[in-house]
Amino acid sequence: MFKSLSLKVIIFGFIFTFFSSFGQSFFLGLFNSSIRETLSITHGQFGSIYATATLLSSFLLIWVGKKIDDINIFKFAFYVTILLSFSCFFFSKISSIAFLFIAVFLMRFSGQGLMSHTATTTITRYFTKSRGKALSVGWFGLSTAEFILPVLVVYLLTITTWQNIWISISILILIFLPLASFFLIKKLDFDTREQINKDFEKREIKQWKRIEILKDYRFYVICLNMLAMPWIATGVFVFQSFITESKGWGSFTIAQSFMIYSVLSVLTLTISGFLIDKFTSRKLLIFMNLPLLLSSLVLIFLESFYSAYLFLGLIGISNGLANVLGSSTWAEIYGVRYIGSIKALTTALMVFSTAFGTALFGFLIDRGLHIEQIAMVSLIYISLSIILLFLIRYRLNPKYI
Repeated sequence: MFKSLSLKVIIFGFIFTFFSSFGQSFFLGLFNSSIRETLSITHGQFGSIYATATLLSSFLLIWVGKKIDDINIFKFAFYVTILLSFSCFFFSKISSIAFLFIAVFLMRFSGQGLMSHTATTTITRYFTKSRGKALSVGWFGLSTAEFILPVLVVYLLTITTWQNIWISISILILIFLPLASFFLIKKLDFDTREQINKDFEKREIKQWKRIEILKDYRFYVICLNMLAMPWIATGVFVFQSFITESKGWGSFTIAQSFMIYSVLSVLTLTISGFLIDKFTSRKLLIFMNLPLLLSSLVLIFLESFYSAYLFLGLIGISNGLANVLGSSTWAEIYGVRYIGSIKALTTALMVFSTAFGTALFGFLIDRGLHIEQIAMVSLIYISLSIILLFLIRYRLNPKYI
């Protein structure tokens, strides 16, 4: 399905999305209890620190992420790798609230922000005809991490300290990622593109600059839908212990449910990649958050142990759709010439939304709201964003030159 260089680009994307997991909320949330116990802070305090640090990282990402349009991809990936390794090492040294803030900022900026930005921008720019399938395979990296790491970390925390886990991650990144980048994308440059056959005809579309998309109302409606998954899922992941306690599901339930989450994410990624290449992202976008909406209903009305698997499974389906659509949609509508700049903005907005979700969940928890009431807030947001997207669904075509 993919030729040699194309396969290397996909493997690179897979590896970088896998390692982006160390800065993702589902992974950092696994250390929530340990860190709060170490620093003697509340859910709300942790959420506020996490949200503020994440917010700061999103602002910086808008500027730094844009540089991928101008710098050799291999060099850019190398700089990101060094920063991620240092960030993991620094995270192991958390001993105060100030250190927690800096550590979370570094992890969110280098891990969730730059690692995923590097992977998806590289794939999105390189592929044309097979962009949907390539992105779906590349995002398997994160789904694989979501399947393996929660259970692994829960086990490791029973035999060693959380600080030792982070030091080990730092060393692994420093050894593995530079070698992987060298062998996979050393020869890749800004103008490298997927080879397509002569039968594949594609009209040239307008290449939008970032300043131009900020004047396009469609951008904001799409963003409202794109940002639903990040802020809601982040709230769930960071405060998974609160949800577990509220529902009486048991301490290992969320970690085990992540397996269902990741399996359905992978299945959805597989299917959505083919569907995108066949029908386009623009036509699939309206369906992206429907499973997320259903997951809110599950959290509101169901109480049993098994509902945890249904809850995380539905989030996994929306996650699989959002991962691919979050990159391919922008390329379809606005072109790839300035995709690094555009994705730096959208990734920063995504990171910002995770800060919003963390702060909102923490605030509502500290105010005494039940998880069912918080889920109702999520349900209202999702419903409104889907309605707005439905109203403009026929206006999402690109402008042709």
